[in-house]
Amino acid sequence: MYSGSQNSQNQTSSDFILVGLFGETKHALLLYTVTFIFFLMALAGNALLIILVHLEPRLHTPMYFFISQLSLMDLMYISVTVPKMLLGQVTGDHTISPSGCGIQMFFYLTLAGAEFLLLSATAYDRYAAICRPLHYPLLMNQRVCGCLVSGCWFVGMVDGFVVTPIAMNFPFCHSRKILSFFCEAPALLKLSCSDISLYKMIMYLCCVLMVLIPIVVISSSYALILHLIHRMSLSESRRKAFATCSSHMTVVLLFFGAAIYTYMLPDSYHTAEQDMMVSAFYTIITPVLNPLIYSLRNKDVTGALRSRMQSGLSLGKVVKRKA
Repeated sequence: MYSGSQNSQNQTSSDFILVGLFGETKHALLLYTVTFIFFLMALAGNALLIILVHLEPRLHTPMYFFISQLSLMDLMYISVTVPKMLLGQVTGDHTISPSGCGIQMFFYLTLAGAEFLLLSATAYDRYAAICRPLHYPLLMNQRVCGCLVSGCWFVGMVDGFVVTPIAMNFPFCHSRKILSFFCEAPALLKLSCSDISLYKMIMYLCCVLMVLIPIVVISSSYALILHLIHRMSLSESRRKAFATCSSHMTVVLLFFGAAIYTYMLPDSYHTAEQDMMVSAFYTIITPVLNPLIYSLRNKDVTGALRSRMQSGLSLGKVVKRKA
């Protein structure tokens, strides 16, 4: 377990201390073990989805290209935060250097910003596929998809480059204990001794760009889709169109709901402990759920996985016969 006296010998005065996700609760070992299992599930599920989309020709469509990018972001997302927390629990060293804190914050902000925009790009793709089927090959060709994904990554990096230096350059008080399990900007800035109104203004502007604009795009896309579904005469067409969008809508609600709670609600509406639980939800739980949502509820993905498994079994039988 973490002990402040043990770590005080190893840390420098400028190092921060991450309190971890579960602190010193009685069942911390069990809870961290479950977190480790979730981490492995997220890595395996997202890596499998990326490989499957890359290998299976039937999944070489814009929608699955966006899903593979979402899985890549989720895989990196959870890898930025959870390994450091688990390593600290094993070694007892919960400190993190200012440079390590800045790097962790930059990648976290970059991936979060990129994922916000990618979800809006995926919503636009669904709108184009369902509402503009004749123009879909032109609207969502390979070049357009590449530009959209590149734009998501670029804007996410700009978000990281803008917010991270501002957050890391504030003077901090004597307490260096961050009430979170990773270097998240809101938790870090609570240690500052100075006026953080500039940071709050920059963060608000970033939230408007990175959260509200994608929400407008997503809401508009699905409003048009639902309007078209309502006008469809065939129940089978309605079911297929709704099933195509329901998985993406679930992911959007999970991710955006948690982000709005943490970054856009006034501080008086939530405590540091509640912020940490919500951060754990969209940092650890969401990357586990996303591959399950997109695979278990998608016939194309389950069919591709089944065919790949059958091919693997057939190949194994051939190898055994030759041996």
